[in-house]
Amino acid sequence: METEIERAAIARASKNVVAAGCACRHKHTPRSEELQADVARRLNRAIGQLNGVKAMIEDNRYCGDVLTQLAAAESAVRRVSEMLLQEHMRTCVVEEIRDGNDDVVDEVMTLMHRFL
Repeated sequence: METEIERAAIARASKNVVAAGCACRHKHTPRSEELQADVARRLNRAIGQLNGVKAMIEDNRYCGDVLTQLAAAESAVRRVSEMLLQEHMRTCVVEEIRDGNDDVVDEVMTLMHRFL
């Protein structure tokens, strides 16, 4: 019979196992359907904006107008990043700290520096 500590260690180890040919890990706690839908909607909007920028470049549109559209797309992507960072902090980071993995704080600091 496994102890709580052994189960936590196994869970941590299994989260870090690399799937065959894939270097990405999977989230232990699923994202809510509402968050997934909101993120998908925002990403689709940003993709549409970037496709619009591409068309503007191909149409030789005015630089200021292109830059304005690029700023809008960047803002949309940044908002998605903020939402996912917040979700990460509330779920993954909290779970790791509760499991005794304080090293996750270093990971969070690295992620946050990418946004500064």
